[in-house]
Amino acid sequence: MKLEYIQGKDSQITLVIQGEMDADGCRDIQPYLDQIIAQEKGPKVLIDLNQVPFIDSSGIGAIVYLYKRLREQNCTLSLSQVHGQPLELLKLLRIDQAISINPFVPVTEK
Repeated sequence: MKLEYIQGKDSQITLVIQGEMDADGCRDIQPYLDQIIAQEKGPKVLIDLNQVPFIDSSGIGAIVYLYKRLREQNCTLSLSQVHGQPLELLKLLRIDQAISINPFVPVTEK
């Protein structure tokens, strides 16, 4: 799993995740999540899950961990471009009631 960190102009941090958010992948990105929490740079963190085809309990745990730590710092977390199995699982677990989730919307040709 890969993680790209993008610092926005409006104090928003965007994390673009590529690959499966399973135990192995989440173990790889945990140090980056801890670094983001320690930085306290901005009030908004956005995780782009467009390139995440699968998420398991480890991925859910990583998202909830980040959400709780950011909330302690009065920062917000939202998820974008969520689709497929990750979207279904996040809704099933009612994560969308605590964390803003923007589903993937395909571009249609006119």
